[in-house]
Amino acid sequence: VQLVESGGGSVLAGNSLKLSCAASGRTFSSHGMGWFRQAPGKEREFVADIRWTGSTYYADSVKGRFTISRDNAKNTVYLQMDSLKREDTAVYYCVAFQVHGITMTYDYWGQGTQVTVSS
Repeated sequence: VQLVESGGGSVLAGNSLKLSCAASGRTFSSHGMGWFRQAPGKEREFVADIRWTGSTYYADSVKGRFTISRDNAKNTVYLQMDSLKREDTAVYYCVAFQVHGITMTYDYWGQGTQVTVSS
């Protein structure tokens, strides 16, 4: 099973990027899919996720600027990032997870893709 991110890069503040995460090895239509990020010297933090129902959740820091979506037919999840800020600079990781009651298990992680925002 693999999760492969793409779409990272270097952009100026205020611009946009769209990340993709393609899953292979199994289908993830019953999994939640999400994005975390880790900036230098900081802990990995939640960015956004989308449940198998289609419900979406966002960190307060990206709400209104980022949009998560998924295409189950392509086994792919996307993260549209608009109005990027310097503080969005980080390595972005894709994750596939399951929800059991109030517990979430993060089953698979991608290798990460770098996003650098400069002013």
